[in-house]
Amino acid sequence: MTSIAQHEALAQAYEGITAVVAGRNDADLQRPTRCRGWLVADLLFHVLCDAQRALVALASPADGPPDVDDVSYWRTFPAGGDGDAAARHAWWARRSAAAFDRPGGVVRLWSDTAPAAVRSATAADPAGCVSTQGHVLRVPDFLATLTTEAVIHHLDLVLDLPDAPSPGPLACRVAVTTVDGLLSDDAVRPSDWDDAEYLLKAAGREPLTDRDRAALGEAAGWFPLLG
Repeated sequence: MTSIAQHEALAQAYEGITAVVAGRNDADLQRPTRCRGWLVADLLFHVLCDAQRALVALASPADGPPDVDDVSYWRTFPAGGDGDAAARHAWWARRSAAAFDRPGGVVRLWSDTAPAAVRSATAADPAGCVSTQGHVLRVPDFLATLTTEAVIHHLDLVLDLPDAPSPGPLACRVAVTTVDGLLSDDAVRPSDWDDAEYLLKAAGREPLTDRDRAALGEAAGWFPLLG
């Protein structure tokens, strides 16, 4: 994905999430999201943990070679994998977000952390590698994984916030390219899907319709493509 400056895509992805949550009152931050059991503040805390993970990884360069790239990384976390672990993480994130005196406290910490992660991403050596979650990735591939997750969670966040902005086009392009890679060269997304629908269905947030299954053929059985 050499045509994309990955730190710029990550900046746009994180700025998009900030635009969704900044200035929201406590009631808005307690609205539901597409992630079952998580309110807006809970999901924002989960994405905040990604930004913190980025800061740690980018400050701790790793020896190569990489063992995964921006697409194969997701295959190590299959959709519908360890349900117990996912449930424990969901419960931990909810309790952690609830520990703030008000939901807006998560927004304030996000607003401090996300730009710091972007500054670290901008300063990182694009030829270098980092280690995260048991894998070694090239820096641009690592940034692409963060962007993809941020874009999908942006779409999750706005479920009950109809006035919220959409993810930016550069960030969406990274996420769509990732999902294209997971779909494989032998399948093509249905022509009537826009990027948001493609990403939501690839992530299992929206079910495939009969028409979708007919258009996808055998590839319908691969959905969701990532969790």
